[in-house]
Amino acid sequence: MSEEPETRHEQLLSKVAQLPSLPGVYLHRDAEGTIIYVGKAKSLRNRVKAYFQDARHVDAKTKALKKNIADVEVIVTDTEAEALLLENNLIKEHQPKYNILLKDDKSYPYIRITKEEFPRVLKTRHVVRDGSKYFGPYTDGTYLFYLLKTLRSIFPLRTCDLPLTESTIAQGKYQLCLEYHIKRCDGPCVGLISREQYNAYIKQVQQVLSGKTRDLEKQMEEKMMELAEELRFEEAAIIRQRLLKLREYTAKQKVMNSDASDRDVIALSRIGKDACTVILTIRDGNLVGKRHFFLPAESSISDAELIQTTVERWYIDQDQIPDEILLPIELPEVALLTEYLGTRAHHAVGITVPVIGDKKKLIGMAETNAEYLLREHLMQQAQRDQSIPKDLLSLQKDLQLEALPRRIECYDNSHMQGDEYVSSMVVFIDGKPRKSEYRTFRLKQEGNDDFEAMREVIRRRFTGSLKDTPLPDLCIIDGGKGQVSAAMESLHAIDLADRFAVVGLAKKLEEIILPHGEDSIILPRTSGSLRMLQRARDEAHRVAITYHRKLRDKRTLQTELTSIPGVGVKTSTTLLIRFGSVDGLRLASVEQIADVVGQSLAQRIYHHLHP
Repeated sequence: MSEEPETRHEQLLSKVAQLPSLPGVYLHRDAEGTIIYVGKAKSLRNRVKAYFQDARHVDAKTKALKKNIADVEVIVTDTEAEALLLENNLIKEHQPKYNILLKDDKSYPYIRITKEEFPRVLKTRHVVRDGSKYFGPYTDGTYLFYLLKTLRSIFPLRTCDLPLTESTIAQGKYQLCLEYHIKRCDGPCVGLISREQYNAYIKQVQQVLSGKTRDLEKQMEEKMMELAEELRFEEAAIIRQRLLKLREYTAKQKVMNSDASDRDVIALSRIGKDACTVILTIRDGNLVGKRHFFLPAESSISDAELIQTTVERWYIDQDQIPDEILLPIELPEVALLTEYLGTRAHHAVGITVPVIGDKKKLIGMAETNAEYLLREHLMQQAQRDQSIPKDLLSLQKDLQLEALPRRIECYDNSHMQGDEYVSSMVVFIDGKPRKSEYRTFRLKQEGNDDFEAMREVIRRRFTGSLKDTPLPDLCIIDGGKGQVSAAMESLHAIDLADRFAVVGLAKKLEEIILPHGEDSIILPRTSGSLRMLQRARDEAHRVAITYHRKLRDKRTLQTELTSIPGVGVKTSTTLLIRFGSVDGLRLASVEQIADVVGQSLAQRIYHHLHP
């Protein structure tokens, strides 16, 4: 038995020795086949071999990584730049445990210029690589609203979603709308402006969004003077109004330097095991944007590694690459980055580390922003942690959950000898019931099969109308091993079995049932973890019973009334709504009943209820 791990290790070393000395990407997998690290290399053989050299001094993270490597997979590329791009895509897709992952605390919006014959300019939070151009992201929603409003006041662009093409316009399919009559659109839908003229506006919009407003101001001023010389004063006045709006917008931009350069400034702040990187975007000498990321910063991870990760991941997704990037420290792979960014931008990109002067002051300002954002993030995190009940923390510990169970969903079934089979779903957020998210299910299955009922409700929860609802951190099943196994069968069928924790709570011994045949857990009756599970279970039971009684009472009323000649399901339902119950109907007079069903039938119902 002891020779098996050694044999596997020897096979892995033999595999590594045969790797090509070519650029590419390597993927480390653990014993279960999960990708735990993705890296790039100029020479795959040399880079991967370094992980298996005992004499090499490594940090704590790499030491932990080396212990878990069970297999290595490589993808050869033609150049290092291709390896850089592939590495980024694989990290995004697999989120490996030992890679540094960039995180921010929000999903920020972009401005999108659609890829159409007559493009639209709109706000979006979803980047779709369909040929559209994206600018942003914008961290300040108020500024984004002001920017879009400014663009629409300067450029007469369409806001409709009509599928405009030159052929559909020529067919006369569309009509002018209010936007044209209030002079906010030039009417491309009926051919009042050519495709070339309209796309000239779009190019100017791109200049504004890229921060290139000086050249645009000059172009608009020359056009205004040209129109005035031709005595086209009304058109010149329109250009002048747009120019004033543009200058009003540029006047609000913070001037960072007088040389009208395009540069990005990147800085880092670290506090304990947390870090924040900030990217300031400067165009034409004006500060036009800011973005930040939070990163895990174990002491073994260097500042250079954190900044290198930020630079690589940020610019791979960016269409706008500046002439110069300012960094606080030197990076180990700066030559590769310079080559890659220059190829992407179609111009030389300088990466420099300023020591003195105005550029050094820009680094200082970026570092101040990074420190402020990190302290604010840590303060908010501390406030959130204080609001979390202790029972949740103990539940995570007792059940050995990877994630804190902030969202708990609990399911229970109810029926009466197989009739009116129903299920309930209750939701607890941070230990408190969220009644707005409770749901009840009237099950389609018939008979007395509790396992099939659990399969159905779990399937409907995660594939039906609730499929876009956030996944739970913990799913509680009211029942024993059979119910838990049934729930897991449905989750396996829809590939969700490994996305969150599932446990059952058996009533007899308050035994916590674990999936996959693991030993069950019995907690002390005084345990806060058990109390949390019981609260969720009892609430799910209450909701299921209440819903079942409602359906049963409705059926009972309808059954009693439909036995009266002339009273069908529709009439009995109408009487139920009007009087609430059979007792309520029994207390009504003939005249009150006649207001609903007519005099003749009312007398028949009254005499049936008062024999």
